[in-house]
Amino acid sequence: MARSDEAEFFSSAVYDAVQQIPYGKVTSYGHIAKLIGTPQRPRQVGISLKHLSQDPDSHFNHDNVPWQRVINSKGIVSPRSQPSGARDQAAALQAEGVTVTTGALGELMVDFSEYGWFPEELPSQAEDE
Repeated sequence: MARSDEAEFFSSAVYDAVQQIPYGKVTSYGHIAKLIGTPQRPRQVGISLKHLSQDPDSHFNHDNVPWQRVINSKGIVSPRSQPSGARDQAAALQAEGVTVTTGALGELMVDFSEYGWFPEELPSQAEDE
């Protein structure tokens, strides 16, 4: 099923915002939603990232959108439908120098006080002013 124009526009805004997260930093789904002007839609941010294209010829894809830099608001790498998904995301973050710890319940966690990225606006918006 094809995405609606609204869904396509939203996903493009998400991908553009995620591309601006610096190497070695993380932010939350909710903060990306806030930065693109839809603070009530953090789950849709996650859905957009879930559907990020694997095709390297797509304008936005797994190679040029650092999806691994977006985690939940508690600093936890969100579990996936496939068991290796969270581990793969943690490994991608570790490759960037981000320390990922394991909590008491086995959850994979990142310390926002050390690695968090929470600007008031996107760097691209600040440049336009």
